[in-house]
Amino acid sequence: MANDAATAVLKVTDQSFGEIVKSNKLLVVDCYADWCGPCRMIAPIVEDLANEYSGKVAFGKVDVDQSPEVSRQFHISSIPTLLFFKNGEMVDRQIGALPKHALQSRVEALLAN
Repeated sequence: MANDAATAVLKVTDQSFGEIVKSNKLLVVDCYADWCGPCRMIAPIVEDLANEYSGKVAFGKVDVDQSPEVSRQFHISSIPTLLFFKNGEMVDRQIGALPKHALQSRVEALLAN
């Protein structure tokens, strides 16, 4: 099961970011770093949601240490930060770790609007 979860989340880099945003109608990008405790706390939640919403909402992860351009472009100064995109436009942002039900309601809002 763990392998399925890992493959459900897209790896996003500075180079692939634009194309991933364009090619997914609904997208949630988790901006994280390996050394960040709260980032490690929400990683399994993001993977669970990616599996639950497979085919409806795409999920990606971008390591802010390895992809500084994404951080600059979206003024990310705290992690974890989740960026919510609809039709290529950022429509929401969540800074900090939230429990699964709270993140799930943000994903549901993305689907509803």
